[in-house]
Amino acid sequence: MRIIPLRRDIEEYIRIHALAKKWQKARKLFENNPRHPSLNTELLEPKENLLYSFRLDKKYRVIFLVHEDKSAEIVKITNHYR
Repeated sequence: MRIIPLRRDIEEYIRIHALAKKWQKARKLFENNPRHPSLNTELLEPKENLLYSFRLDKKYRVIFLVHEDKSAEIVKITNHYR
């Protein structure tokens, strides 16, 4: 699944939190197989919003939605336990 280019605020979040290597690794896994076991991809509640997440690491999650053309748009990267 293709990930559309990130918004600047998300790129900045990755830079500020030193997540570039983790992001690149997770992005490659996701683009090859969005259901890769180490990503722990899941549909978020409420399910009708059709928002998904995958694990960047134990602390950070990537929130995304899937467009009709099967591309993924990253909405936010967030601290999972906040």
